[in-house]
Amino acid sequence: MSGENVLFEITEQHLNTGLRRFPVGHVRTSRVDPQQGVSYVGYPIADLANLDPESAIYLLYNKELPNDDQLAAFKQDLAARASVDGAVVRTLQALPKDGHPMEWLINGLTLLGMTGKTGDFYEDGLNLVARSAELIANIFRIRSGWGDPIPSDPSLGLVENFVHMMGVPGADKQQLTKLLRTFYILHMDHGGGNLSTFTGKAVASGHADQFSSLAAAMAGLYGPLHGRANQECLNFVKSVGTTDPDEIEQFVRDTLSGGGKIFGFGHAVLRAEDPRATVQYGLGREICGDDPLFKTALAMRERAVKVLKENPKISNPYPNVDAVSGTLLNASGLTDSDYYTLLFGFARIAGITAQIVDERVRMRNGRGVPIYRCSYIAENQDSRRLS
Repeated sequence: MSGENVLFEITEQHLNTGLRRFPVGHVRTSRVDPQQGVSYVGYPIADLANLDPESAIYLLYNKELPNDDQLAAFKQDLAARASVDGAVVRTLQALPKDGHPMEWLINGLTLLGMTGKTGDFYEDGLNLVARSAELIANIFRIRSGWGDPIPSDPSLGLVENFVHMMGVPGADKQQLTKLLRTFYILHMDHGGGNLSTFTGKAVASGHADQFSSLAAAMAGLYGPLHGRANQECLNFVKSVGTTDPDEIEQFVRDTLSGGGKIFGFGHAVLRAEDPRATVQYGLGREICGDDPLFKTALAMRERAVKVLKENPKISNPYPNVDAVSGTLLNASGLTDSDYYTLLFGFARIAGITAQIVDERVRMRNGRGVPIYRCSYIAENQDSRRLS
């Protein structure tokens, strides 16, 4: 390749590497900086973590934070969009209970599209954000056997209504709401090239609707190498079995010497502690500081980093967003880790739909990004003929 706009030369060594570091376009919603971490439209994620979730959604869609009047109007708009067709709930009730919650979500998103799409990417994006709360809350209740669906009350606010509709048995509703408001904002967006986001945008580039595109995106998120990391991190923290820092350090050393992995540490881009992890450690001290698993995770933050730093081949020994999120969810009453990716998807729907809107109706002076069509080089395919 040549030309003044080429960012780097593509060689044979770049092939079959999962498109890592290949620039393919522009993203207007978020950025991942190796030192500063994630920002949304220029705002550091830590500065946004305690806002109303609706403010962050507005930011991703409109590229500016709302004033008070704009936020009030936007909340009313989302509430008006939140109605879910009864056929969706009835179909959920017929799904196999042994299906993974993400499989339920993938089916549910297509059902939302079958019962309520407009064909307009912007309108359907916001419809999907608004309706996903009831969809996912019902997946929790129906699949878990918690009882009949709880009627929606969109006037409560997006996350507040979600917690209300889940009705988690035995959970502290106030604590869970506080956690999920922050969790939602921290997980909404993460650049343009992660698997789920790129998949959703690629499917939408063929002019599939938002609902089908998000179903495809959530299929990408479902994989254990992407969205299920927080689930694996909680299971790892549970396996440590102690809150003693010295014992935890030895556990880390033993795990590494045995060829094991320290879950929740390291990142493909970041070279410092993920600010989303920093926010969650602070929140954990506030809402569940005495929880034994949180104490273990907190000690891991210090001792795992200490041990990992001893290996010069490790470019990032620091905690990422998944290091403690599962621990906080568990401490707040959501103890079945199979559902954690579902919560990740609930948040990521906002970011992916906003990026699809940008690519379909705003970029290239409103013409949108063309259908994705990358090239592959044929290998070991010499000409043959049937005898």
